[in-house]
Amino acid sequence: MFRCSQAMIEWFRGKNNPKQSVYWKSFNVEVVSLVAIMVVDSQTNFLYLADSLPKAFPSFTKAFLNIINEAEIPFAFLPGTKDVWAVDYMPIQLSEDNYLQFTYQPDYLQDQKGQQTITDVTTICQRLKISPTASTIVLDGGNVVKASNKVILCDKVLKENPRYTKTSLADELKMLFNVEQIIFVPRQPYDFIGHADGMVRFVTSDTVLVNDYSNESKRFQDEIKGALKNAGLTTIDFPYSPYHNKHMLDATGTYINYLEMQDIILLPVFGLKEDGRALSLLNELFFNKKVISIISHDVAKHGGVLNCISWNIFVESHFSASFSS
Repeated sequence: MFRCSQAMIEWFRGKNNPKQSVYWKSFNVEVVSLVAIMVVDSQTNFLYLADSLPKAFPSFTKAFLNIINEAEIPFAFLPGTKDVWAVDYMPIQLSEDNYLQFTYQPDYLQDQKGQQTITDVTTICQRLKISPTASTIVLDGGNVVKASNKVILCDKVLKENPRYTKTSLADELKMLFNVEQIIFVPRQPYDFIGHADGMVRFVTSDTVLVNDYSNESKRFQDEIKGALKNAGLTTIDFPYSPYHNKHMLDATGTYINYLEMQDIILLPVFGLKEDGRALSLLNELFFNKKVISIISHDVAKHGGVLNCISWNIFVESHFSASFSS
């Protein structure tokens, strides 16, 4: 895996000296290959959970911690959190020591009650001794599904950033993530959250799992499959069964919101007939990883599952990822 600074990338590309780019092309050097490779879920080896999780979901947390302890996954709790959805408000890891902090002010948390759940991420990052690059773009971490050279986002991000056109937002995000491709997928018509990690996940850099939307309108099916196909991605349908849930926020049946790390995948299951198919398919696709299922009713009823509650990162030393309480 090759990483380099943005300045080095610009130097190779001839930003300030066009002859530089011509020079390297004369040796058949493909400059695009020098783009820094972003840390992805499959490389992460340390897990953070919100310290509010045990109080919010005690039974689930006990079972979850038993599994990650048995699997020897190093973890710690983030201090001073106000809700459990750590992936949404914590910064995006680009490389081991490089983080990107978007503005966490989603439209669904703009009332007084919602504002009281906004966690002070600045203080947490100070405790962790990380200094993220800040962006004014409003974007939840749950709406960022990344491969090493591309990122998928639900197009709800366009609604939350009206000062940008689709093209200008894509260009800005390419620069911030340092990737070649930004891919927007359509939001389901009744989904007011709009998080891509509940819709699609990368298997490889050119293959993705996508919810089996066969019960949705043909128009929506064509739109999401078309967006992914036009981006050069191969799609694999993944079990999806939220259709008996009593309210729209309930994420029961959203298997695709699994937690993936270096050597393991934790799959949410719900006591549905689709549980076995989801587990079987992940074992088939990720044959080099251990796939473990965990009953996730309690969390799912509140709108998220395993990726939602996790902030998983890559660290060279597990010790350096901890901090004093």
